[in-house]
Amino acid sequence: MAVFDTPQEAFGILRPVCVQLTKSQTVENVEHLQAQLQAVSDAALQELQQYILFPLRFTLKTPGPKRERLVQSVVECLTFVLSSTCVKELELLQELFSELSACLYSPNSQKPAAVSEELKLAVIQGLNTLMHSAYGDIILAFYEPSILPRLGFAVSLLLGLAEQEKSKQIKIAALKCLQVLLFQCDCQDHPRSLDELEQQQLGDLFASFLPGISTALTRVITGDFKQGHSIVVCSLRVFYKTVGFVMADEQLRRISKVRAKPAVEHRIAELMVHREGEWVKNTGDKLVILIKKIIECILVHPHWKVRLELVDLVEDLLLKCSQSLVDSAGPLLKALVGLVNDESPEVQVQCNNVLRHFADQKVVVGNRAFTDILSESLHSLATSLPRLMNSQDDQGKFSTLSLLLGYLKLLGPKINFVFNSVAHLQRLSKALIQVLELDVTDIKIVEERSWNSDDLSASPEGPTTRRGNQVQRRYFRFFTDERVFLLLRQVCRLLGYYGNLYLLVDHFMELYQESVVYRKQAAMILNELVVGAAGLEVEDLHEKHIKTSLEELREIVTSLLEVYTSQENWYLVTCIETEEREELMMKQSDLQAITSGVHTCQIVSFPAFSKPSPTICSMNSNIWQVCIQLEGISRFAYALGKDFRLLLMSALYPVLEKAGDQTLLISQVATSTMVGICVACDYDSLQDLINQNSDYLVNGISLSLRHLSLHPHTSKVLEVMLRNSDATLLPLVADVVQDVLATLDQFYNTRAASFVSVLHALLVALAQWFPETSYTGQPQDQNLKEEGSYLHQTLENNTTAEDIEQFVLGYLKEKDVAEGNVLEFDSDEEELSVPPKLDENDTLPDAEPPLPVQIQIAKDVMERCIHLLSDKNLKIRLKVLDVLGLCVVVLQSHKNQLLPLVHRAWPSLVHRLTNDDPLAVLRAFKVLCTLGGKCGDFLRNRFCKDVLPKLAGSLVTQAPISARAGPVYSHTLAFKLQLAVLQGLGPLSESLELGEGDLNKVADACLIYLSTKQPVKLQEAARRY
Repeated sequence: MAVFDTPQEAFGILRPVCVQLTKSQTVENVEHLQAQLQAVSDAALQELQQYILFPLRFTLKTPGPKRERLVQSVVECLTFVLSSTCVKELELLQELFSELSACLYSPNSQKPAAVSEELKLAVIQGLNTLMHSAYGDIILAFYEPSILPRLGFAVSLLLGLAEQEKSKQIKIAALKCLQVLLFQCDCQDHPRSLDELEQQQLGDLFASFLPGISTALTRVITGDFKQGHSIVVCSLRVFYKTVGFVMADEQLRRISKVRAKPAVEHRIAELMVHREGEWVKNTGDKLVILIKKIIECILVHPHWKVRLELVDLVEDLLLKCSQSLVDSAGPLLKALVGLVNDESPEVQVQCNNVLRHFADQKVVVGNRAFTDILSESLHSLATSLPRLMNSQDDQGKFSTLSLLLGYLKLLGPKINFVFNSVAHLQRLSKALIQVLELDVTDIKIVEERSWNSDDLSASPEGPTTRRGNQVQRRYFRFFTDERVFLLLRQVCRLLGYYGNLYLLVDHFMELYQESVVYRKQAAMILNELVVGAAGLEVEDLHEKHIKTSLEELREIVTSLLEVYTSQENWYLVTCIETEEREELMMKQSDLQAITSGVHTCQIVSFPAFSKPSPTICSMNSNIWQVCIQLEGISRFAYALGKDFRLLLMSALYPVLEKAGDQTLLISQVATSTMVGICVACDYDSLQDLINQNSDYLVNGISLSLRHLSLHPHTSKVLEVMLRNSDATLLPLVADVVQDVLATLDQFYNTRAASFVSVLHALLVALAQWFPETSYTGQPQDQNLKEEGSYLHQTLENNTTAEDIEQFVLGYLKEKDVAEGNVLEFDSDEEELSVPPKLDENDTLPDAEPPLPVQIQIAKDVMERCIHLLSDKNLKIRLKVLDVLGLCVVVLQSHKNQLLPLVHRAWPSLVHRLTNDDPLAVLRAFKVLCTLGGKCGDFLRNRFCKDVLPKLAGSLVTQAPISARAGPVYSHTLAFKLQLAVLQGLGPLSESLELGEGDLNKVADACLIYLSTKQPVKLQEAARRY
C-alpha cells in the first residue's frame, strides 16, 4: 500500500527531490527520486506525471556529454513512471519517443551509438513501455505520416541492435520492441482491434519500412544457428506479421489506383508508398526471394520451435496474402508439406492442423492458382523423383517423400490431373519401384528352416499374441531408415485412396509382369494401394471424397489373387533339397521360365536343361516375393473385412501350403497371414478358420493327391490343418488320410519325406485329440501303473487255485508270443478276452466291434512305418521312428492291434539300434523305451536276446573314450547317445522286469561310469540307475 495516495501529499514529498534534480543532474538525485516514487500511488503519479517527467527530460535535453550511468538511471526512472501512468497527450508521446530514441543516436555513424549494453537495454524497454502507456486513440494519432522520419529512425535503430548486438537479451528485446512499434504486439489488450480505415492507414505507413525490415530480418533469421533459437523465433514472428499486415489481400483490394495527394510536406510525401498493383507485384517478386531463403534455412534448423514458427509463418501468409504473394505460394506450400513428417511431434501436430484447416477452408482446392501451383510442383517432383531417390541419403529421401506425401494430402482427388499423364505416372512408379528394391543377399534367410511347424497354435489366444512378431525385418538396397519405408507405404495408400484405382492397379500389374526385377516392389505397392482404396490407415483431409465401392474393390482383389497364386508366381524355388530337384524335373513343362537381366540378383529359370541349381541371391529373391504376396493376401483381407470370406475358397488353400513350407520366413509370414484373415473375417482362432472351411480344403487335398506331380505341396496343407484343428476334423479327413497312405504306397521312392511329415502331424494330433486312449506321459510310469507285475499282485492278494491256473495260462501265452507264435496268441486272446457288449440288433454275436477311427488310422500308419524303417534316407528314417513311437502311444489301449505290429517292426528296429547312424540309434532307443512302457512282457526276451548285449557292449567300449575326453566331448553325438542309454536302461529294465542275469549285465556296463574320470552327467545317470 502506497504511503502517499493524494496528489497533495505526493507533491509535498516529490517537489524538493525534483527541484534538486533540476539543479544538479547526478545519478544519486535520480535514484533518490525513484526511491520516493515507490511510495506514491498510481493515481497520484498520474496527476503529477508531467511535473515528475520535467526534471528527467531536462536531464536528457541538457547539452554536452553525459555520463552513461546518469542517462541509464534517468531512462530507468522515466520507464518506471510510464509503467504506472498513461500518456494522454500526443505531443508528449511524440517528444518522449524522440528523446528516448536519441539516447542511442550516433551522429558519426548510421549504427547505434557505442554505449553500454545496460543503457541499450534500458532505452529499448523505455520505448516499449512508452508505446504501451499511450492512452486510447492517441496511439493511432501517433501513426500519422508526419511521424515517418522519427519512426523510421527508431525502426532502423532496433533493426541494427537485433542484427549487430552480441547480447541475446538485447536482440530479443529489440525484436519485441519492433513488434510493438509495428502495431503487432502479442499482448492481450494491446493493440486494440482496428477498423478497415485504420488498418489501411497503418499499412500505408509501414509499407515504407517493409523492404528494410524484411531484408534485415532475413539476415538475422538465416544467421548462425549458434545465436539461439529464441532470436530466430522472434525474427520470424516479426517478419510474417509485418509482411502479412502490409501485403494483406483485404487491404490491397481497397487501395485505389489513383494516388491521393498527401496533406504533408513534400519531403515526407516522398517517403510514403502507394500500394497499387505494380508496387505489390514488384514487392512480391522481391519477397519471394527472401521467403525461399528463409525456408531453406529453417527447414534444416535443429530446434523444433523454429520449425514450428515456420508453420505459423506459412499459415499466416497463405491465409492473408494468397493473391499478393501468389509466387511465394509454391515455396510456402512446399515448406508446409515438408514438415508433415517432422521428427518433432509438436511440429507434426501443428502441420496437420494447418493442412486440415486449409482443406476445410478450401484454401488450396478452392483456389485455382494454388491448385495449379501444387500440381506444377507435383509434376516437377515426379519428374525429378527417380534422380533424387538415386542420389540422396536417407534424410534426403525422407524429406523428399515427406514433400510428395504433403502434396498428395493437399491436392486430394485432384492428383488425378497429374497422374492421368502417362509420363508422370511412369516417373513416379519407376521412382517407387527403384527405392523399394530389396537387398536379397542375406544367406541367413535361405538357411533358416522350419522342419517342425509346432509353433502354429490352434488355441484362440495363440495367434493374437504372436501376430507379426516373428517376421524378419526386410532390408532395402537404397535406404536403411525405417521411416523412409513407412513414408513410402503412406504415399502408396494415399495414391490408392485419391487416385484412379483401376489405372494404378493396371499400371503396376504391367510392371509386375514386365520384369522379375520389379516384381517384389510392384507387389508391395499393390498391397498398399488396396488398403488405401478401402480408406484404411489414411488421413483424409477432404471429407467429401467418395471411396472405392466394396464391389469394385472385391473385383480388383480377386484379379490380384489370381495373379499372386498362379503357378509361375506362387511355386518358386526357395531351397534345393532332393525332393525339390525332383519336383523341378517333374514340373519343367509347367513352370514358366523367368528371363535373366542386367541386375546382379536375377531370378534364373530352372527347367530340366537349365542351370543345375539357383544362386543364394535368386532363392532369397523368391522367398521375399512369396512373403510379400502372402502379406498382400493379409492386406486384402484387412481391406475387405468379412467380405473376404467370399474369396477364401481361392485364397486359404495356397496360404496353408506356405504355412507348411520348409523355409522359416515363408512359414512365419503365412502363419501371420492366417492370423490376419482370422481377424479380418471375424473368426475366433486358426482352429475356427480351418474347421469352418475344412470341407472344401479337404476336397482340394483329395483332388490334388490324384495329380501329385502337378501339386507336390498338397501334403503340407493337410499337415497345417492337423496342427491347427481338433477332433471334429477327424471324420472329414479320415478318407483323405487313406488317400495319403495310398499315394505314399505309390510314390514312396520320391515323396516319402513330405508324406512322413504329414503322418507325424497326424499322429501328434491323434495323441492330443484322444487323451483317454493315449497317455503321453513317461512310458515307464504308465507301465508301472497299468501293467505292473502280475506275479506280485497275486502274491499280495488272497490266491486261489483258479488264480494260479489263470496265471499259468497267462505265462504260457506270453511265452508263445515271445517265441513268435503270433497267430496262436491272437486266437487265445480272442478266446480269453471279455466279449463286448452287443446291440440288440446285432446278428453276429461273435464278431468284433469295428475299431475307432483313430485306432484304425494309427494301425494303418504303423504298417507303413514298418516298411519305411529301412529307407536309405536318414532324415526319413528319423522321422519314421518318431511316427512309430507316436503310433505305439495311440495304440497302447488296443493290444490286439499293437502287439502284432510290434512283432513285425522288431527286426527293423533292432537293425536301427545296432547298425545305423548314431542319430538313428538315439531315436530308435527312445522308441524302444516307449515300447518297453507299453508292451513290457512282450519285449522282454527279444530285448535281452537282440539288443541288450550290444547296448551293454557299446557302453563298455565307449567308456574309456569318454573318460579321456575333454569338456568339448559333452557336445558330441556319442556323448548324447551314452547319456540317453544310461538314463533309459534303468526304467527300461524295470518295465521289462529283467531277470537277475540280465540286470547284472546292465549293472556291469553302468558301473564303470561311476568313475570320477567320466563326465559328471554320465556319472549322475549311472548312479541313478
